[in-house]
Amino acid sequence: MKKLIGLLQWTLKAAIFFTLFAFALNNQHDVTVHFFFGQQWQAPQVLVLLAVFVLGLVLGVLLMVPKWWREHRQVRRARANPGEPAATERKPPSENPAHGV
Repeated sequence: MKKLIGLLQWTLKAAIFFTLFAFALNNQHDVTVHFFFGQQWQAPQVLVLLAVFVLGLVLGVLLMVPKWWREHRQVRRARANPGEPAATERKPPSENPAHGV
């Protein structure tokens, strides 16, 4: 059963690869990307699409990094102090009498 699933996974990966490869072959026309101040970039369409995809991927990861770090710190604190309530279980400062209202 595991061999069948592995074969199906490789078949799906091969199908996706060949579909993207065919897309790249069909979109080799040169396009011009116009930037500000008269700057422009001329490249094959598939290269422009790949560049935009990678830029979006990098931007998405960079925007997620602070959240990952915050959650990592919370997990470390929770493991270091198992008796202390987690940050999500704490009361907001307005309801906490220790902070003074």
